Parts: sequence; structure tokens; C-alpha cells
Amino acid sequence: RTPDASPVPSTSGAYHAVIGGVVAVIVFLLLSLLIVLGHYLIRHKGTYLTHEAKGSDDAPDADTAIINAEGGQASGDDKKEYFI
Repeated sequence: RTPDASPVPSTSGAYHAVIGGVVAVIVFLLLSLLIVLGHYLIRHKGTYLTHEAKGSDDAPDADTAIINAEGGQASGDDKKEYFI
């Protein structure tokens, strides 16, 4: 009689295989989620809300926009400076 002969087969190998498969699926899902999330974050171009002065969006130039703007900086003189 040999000590290795057992009427009940060993099932620890099957448990290790099931646990390994579950871990492999979880790792695969996490990597897939990371790739999709990274792709989304790289390609995402957001629109941002800015608080521009009202009345300045349809002005022909910057000087008229400042004059017509509500709540913009009011200047008392009409002196214009142009930097070249």
C-alpha cells in the first residue's frame, strides 16, 4: 500500500485554477477600464463658461467692445494707444 493512493482526489489544484481565472478576469477588466478612461481624458475637450462683458460680443473692434460693455472698465478720456 502506497501513501499517495487516496480514494478522494485532491481538489486544491482546481481551486487554484478558479482563483487564478477570477484574478485574471479582474486584472483584465481593470486594465481595460484604465485604457478607456485614459483615452477619454486625453481626447476630452471641454467647454468652459467665461464671464465676458455683455454687449461686447458683436462689436467690430476692441475699442468699441470696451465702450459698449456693461460693467467693463470705464475710461473718461477717448485717448487711444496703439503698441507697435
